[in-house]
Amino acid sequence: MLDPYRRYRHAKLIHAVRVSLGLLATILLTTGIHLPHGEWASVTMLVVIGGLQHHGNIGKKAAERAIGTLIGAGVGLLLVAQQAWLGMPWLTYFAMSVVCGFFSYHAIGKGGYTALLSAITVFIVAGHGDNPVTDGLWRGVDILIGIALALAFSFALPLYAVYSWRYNLADALRDCAAIYGRIINGESVAADEHLKLMNRLNAVMVQLRSLMPSVSKEVRVSMTELDAIQRNLRMCVSILEILGNSRPNADDSEAMAHLQSALKTEHRQIRVQLIGMARALKSGASQRLSRPAEPPLDSTLDMPVYSPLDGYRLLTRQLAANIGEMRQRLAKTAPRWNI
Repeated sequence: MLDPYRRYRHAKLIHAVRVSLGLLATILLTTGIHLPHGEWASVTMLVVIGGLQHHGNIGKKAAERAIGTLIGAGVGLLLVAQQAWLGMPWLTYFAMSVVCGFFSYHAIGKGGYTALLSAITVFIVAGHGDNPVTDGLWRGVDILIGIALALAFSFALPLYAVYSWRYNLADALRDCAAIYGRIINGESVAADEHLKLMNRLNAVMVQLRSLMPSVSKEVRVSMTELDAIQRNLRMCVSILEILGNSRPNADDSEAMAHLQSALKTEHRQIRVQLIGMARALKSGASQRLSRPAEPPLDSTLDMPVYSPLDGYRLLTRQLAANIGEMRQRLAKTAPRWNI
């Protein structure tokens, strides 16, 4: 249970158990002390941590839920009070529609979740304006209890976004190594296996991008640094695509043999670094990233290009340089993401 990789592999099971225990706690608490409308504490528990949320997002979501609840509860209680005082249902309906229209206007864009929850809480507390004031107060209290319990249970074996980021990045680097191996061995880039690897890489890059804000909050690595690592991965994939389409024909055995000989050091360095980074990310053995890399032979990247073979060599050395830069960035940030 304390191993990050196993926790990542069984994230859905751990999450399901945590939510089940949290709901049981809300039910026992609200029924044990006979709180009216205690079901709203359970509803809030599901709203805050019911979706598979990473730990970096739960605090923000709970804060938005609390703010939205307080705003909505306050507005709902005012609507209930004016209905009790004036006794004009149509005025109440019109006021509720206007207020919720205002919240809906702000629900599109930044802070939209808070605005949407404010509108929902208005109806939870006020109903159609005919709820007693005491019922509205109890429902607001139940929602705040649900938020507190959800936060408490979120710290039980938390599902950190950095785990998903690490292990998905490790898998992506292994796929890059597999694709590079296919390219230098002359295997077809139009084969189903090659296309499957490329599609998987593209999907992982999108997933890594979505994880970055949560990772930044959890481990205090700036978005600029995470974006630089993402850019290195994107460049790696782009160069691999170009290499696959610009390499000599596999039937030209003389040209392929020449390239294999000329780029022997680069081939070894690229594959070793890709696999080494993947192992460091997955195992947490970040000392692998600090080992000095073997310098490529004749690694000048601004030499003139006279033939397609020269371009291929230049791209290979550019790939080696990009991977080396990525390894340095991972080594620099390792004390933070290696948790």
